Amino acid sequence: MHIEQMALENYRNYESLLVQFDNTVNVVIGENAQGKTNIIESIYVLAMAKSHRTSNDKDLIRWEAEYAKIKGRVQKKHQSLPLELLISKKGKKAKVNHLEQTRLSRYIGNMNVVMFAPEDLTLVKGSPQVRRRFIDMEIGQVSPVYLHDLSLYHKVLQQRNHYLKQLQTKRASDYTMLDVLTEQLIDLAVKVMIKRFEFIRMLQRWAGPLHSGISRGIESLNILYEPAAGIREEHSEEQIRSILTESFQKGRTREVDRGVTLTGPHRDDLLFYVNGKNIQTFGSQGQQRTTALAVKLAEIELIQSEIGEYPILLLDDVLSELDDYRQSHLLNTIHGKVQTFVTTTNTDGIEHDTLNAASAYSVTSGAIQQIK
Repeated sequence: MHIEQMALENYRNYESLLVQFDNTVNVVIGENAQGKTNIIESIYVLAMAKSHRTSNDKDLIRWEAEYAKIKGRVQKKHQSLPLELLISKKGKKAKVNHLEQTRLSRYIGNMNVVMFAPEDLTLVKGSPQVRRRFIDMEIGQVSPVYLHDLSLYHKVLQQRNHYLKQLQTKRASDYTMLDVLTEQLIDLAVKVMIKRFEFIRMLQRWAGPLHSGISRGIESLNILYEPAAGIREEHSEEQIRSILTESFQKGRTREVDRGVTLTGPHRDDLLFYVNGKNIQTFGSQGQQRTTALAVKLAEIELIQSEIGEYPILLLDDVLSELDDYRQSHLLNTIHGKVQTFVTTTNTDGIEHDTLNAASAYSVTSGAIQQIK
């Protein structure tokens, strides 16, 4: 899979842009604040219908413009597919092959990407929210059903939290409505948790050997999904449902007192163990970076195993954050099989066949020019 060309209109600092890409490696070079990261971000947004840098879609629209538009043509194994995303202050409209999609969950997954940016190095040591977002974005690329279930879960969660607030402030007193919302939430939570267990199991299968390779065989990585309420992978669907039901029954008074839902997938976490130690707490910076790199490379292989094609890899200013050994391991792993986009202020000090043979583009003040 690769993106052949992309057009931007009123996107960030680009008023208008049309650019063709190489199907192997593309290096985008520019000083800070010139727009190189905006190029990589726009590819991510075209694939995922949201940014990795901001949760506010209005940030993507050029100053004083009414909308932003991203159009791209993706070459897949069996077809060339036009994609289009229109972002306005009213919301988003997505088209696949010129046909508007009624739900974003049907749009996401037509182009698969893996993003590796400096902030992804915080995947290991950052907040649980960072890791939940990682899980949800990656499963969503290969499972539209998961995205749909997750979206419904958050809608019911919002309704339940609103009703808990009403009970807390005595504006409501009927617990039957709370029971109905709890039952709906549990049904969706079970689906979300089972899919997350499955995803982490697949991620472990790829990340374990990759981590061992990067660490020269001296470290072993284990990734564990840690849901609330003591739920474990070996539990059946009915057991998960029973544990959640009991947890909600026991926690009802506390939830009403606090006016918020305290149990469910929105509070789950991922744990990373290297040689049996939790590296979020006890790992060195080097171990944390090795783990983040292994997880990102595992994503590439996982997506390929699920859809039969390699995703597009986006490396946003991350090579400068890795030492020479990890740089080489990353570039050797992707060499010749993954369309890759690299942003950097310069390529000084990075000597590798993959980059030496790459197409290169210079970005200055929202204008891009191919230089190699």
